[in-house]
Formats: sequence, structure tokens, C-alpha cells
Amino acid sequence: MRTSFNIPDEVVAEFDRVWQDEGIENRSRAVREAMLEYVESHSRLEATTGEVVALVGFDYRHHDVIRELHGVQHDFQNVILNTSHTHQGEWCLESLYCRGDAERVRDLVYSLRDFDAVRRVKVMVIRDGDEH
Repeated sequence: MRTSFNIPDEVVAEFDRVWQDEGIENRSRAVREAMLEYVESHSRLEATTGEVVALVGFDYRHHDVIRELHGVQHDFQNVILNTSHTHQGEWCLESLYCRGDAERVRDLVYSLRDFDAVRRVKVMVIRDGDEH
């Protein structure tokens, strides 16, 4: 299937550099690989159940979204134990240390990903309810 995406030029340039450095044969193959990794990551997050401890990290443009992000963090205060914040030029990096039901942490991750001013959200499940 052919499709088109709106992607900033600098992201495309960096993506092209990376897949060429890795020796991937073309951009289409690299995009398929990236999409499969995204789907696998989503599937792992969806499959996680029970009580989890997780680190959620994200970067964002402070002036574009800070009020809304604070609102989300207040909405999820029942799973956010601690936050850490640092400035990187016009971008901010935030770390949320979470503990609670996997579904609630997952909802937090999806809420953060819904903001245009949030560049990326990464989640690392440190412990889930199946481990002892």
C-alpha cells in the first residue's frame, strides 16, 4: 500500500541517515521495520496486566503544553509516585515514576502520546504482577 505522512524534514533526514548506516536496502523497508517495532511495543504494553512499577519518560515543548500536561499528571496522581524534570533548550524532559494497575499506567502513556507538543513517550515496565 502506498501512503504519505507529514514528517518534519529534520526527522526524515535523521531517519534516512540511520537506515543507510544500518545497511537497510531502502526507506520503505526501514519504515516497515520501524512500524513493526512500534506494533510490538504496543502489544507488549497492552499484554501487561496486574500491578506494575514503571518509568515513563517523555520530552515536550514547555510553552506549548505545560498546563495540559499538568492536568494529565493530576488526573493520574493515583499511579504517579514521583516526577523529575529537566530543561533542554526549548524542550523539557520529564520522568514519571509510576506504580499501580497496568491499565491505568497504560492510559497515562496513551494520554501523553496524544499531545502534538510531546515529541515522544517511552515506557519501561520495571516489574509486573507476574514476577516475584
